Amino acid sequence: MNLYEKLVSGEEKLSLVGLGYVGMPIAVAFAKKVKVVGFDLNAQKIELYKSGIDPTNEVGGEVVKNTKVEFTADASKLKEAKFHIVAVPTPVNDDHTPDLGPVEGASRLLGQNLVKGSVIVFESTVYPGVTEDICVPILEKESGLKCGVDFKVGYSPERINPGDKVHRLETITKIVSGMDEETLDTVAKVYELVVEAGVYRAESIKVAEAAKVIENSQRDINIAFMNELSIIFHKMGIDTKAVLEAAGTKWNFLKFFPGLVGGHCIGVDPYYLTYKAEELGYHSQIILSGRRINDDMGRYVAESLVKNLIKTDVPVKEARVAILGFTFKENCPDTRNTKVIDIYRELGEYGIKPMVVDPEADAEEAEKLYGITFGTLEEVRNMDAVVIAVAHSQFSQMTKEDIAAFFNPDHKVKVLLDIKGLLNKQDYQEDYLYWRL
Repeated sequence: MNLYEKLVSGEEKLSLVGLGYVGMPIAVAFAKKVKVVGFDLNAQKIELYKSGIDPTNEVGGEVVKNTKVEFTADASKLKEAKFHIVAVPTPVNDDHTPDLGPVEGASRLLGQNLVKGSVIVFESTVYPGVTEDICVPILEKESGLKCGVDFKVGYSPERINPGDKVHRLETITKIVSGMDEETLDTVAKVYELVVEAGVYRAESIKVAEAAKVIENSQRDINIAFMNELSIIFHKMGIDTKAVLEAAGTKWNFLKFFPGLVGGHCIGVDPYYLTYKAEELGYHSQIILSGRRINDDMGRYVAESLVKNLIKTDVPVKEARVAILGFTFKENCPDTRNTKVIDIYRELGEYGIKPMVVDPEADAEEAEKLYGITFGTLEEVRNMDAVVIAVAHSQFSQMTKEDIAAFFNPDHKVKVLLDIKGLLNKQDYQEDYLYWRL
């Protein structure tokens, strides 16, 4: 029997290295079909999973309780598996250069526990060449084995969208690649066990790596265009959302919207591509321009808030401001690389210390990463301004009365910033200075 057949029969196991927002759904999906070892360096997270608690909220506690994944923080358990999937973060450093530390660390750890006949598939977003030029040498050094002889590698970029219950692992076409035809066939068949939408066989590992990094770069550029339009239309006194709704009636108009671009994908991945381009002597024009615009939107929102406070004769210094939402996107607890922090810090430059409320966010993570302690919606009272920064479903259910209760009743005009246009603008034409991107 080949490796695929041994996995299906239960003779061999599959391992998942990295059990975060990407890795956990993959592990749970595969555990319905094959034996799975779920490994993460974070022992505290492993204990939560063993207790039936899902800190990512991606699969839910009930699913975690019933899954057959063998959770462990013991790296030696990886020796029990022969098909390995690596799903660790690939962030950037403060200077926007790739931080390959997590993927290099995972490669070292896997190499130390690799057995002959294994296949390793990387899912982490990287620039073309990382799998073969960086990860493979580490695997060979740590294992003492030879790639292509003793083990094989492949690449299958993750496309999981945190907080999205519609576009899931099972329903999104999966790009797969391998170092040779045999590996490609094995990787494709293994993923076909769980991906109902089917797989797309890329012609090489580098092609698959490049495909992933441009997916998010394309989205980043399109959102940057919308953000630039929003800045221009505000100067013209035109509502951007109204413009986009009108333009959207044309069949080939691409529907993107302005907003804060954070998280560990869209706001990060373009830097991987531009880094490699710079290495090859090409300086990006469009990609980095888009990044500059998107990185500056937090400051733009904060400045717009300050201007609106001045318009309503509210003293800016020590104004009472509430920010609703802190995660990098709606309906997701992840606060890593959130751009809401840019609004918070920029307001601090004006002597404002906002109250932050986010019932969806991982409060412990936010305090650890940013030193921010969340308040509650019930505590949002007597405010001079309110910013709805994240379009959580919970916030969309707020009534006009709920919103009014947030403000100082003495204010004749209330400053309300609705960044994503979550509310119905028409409901806030009277008694409000309503602003949205």
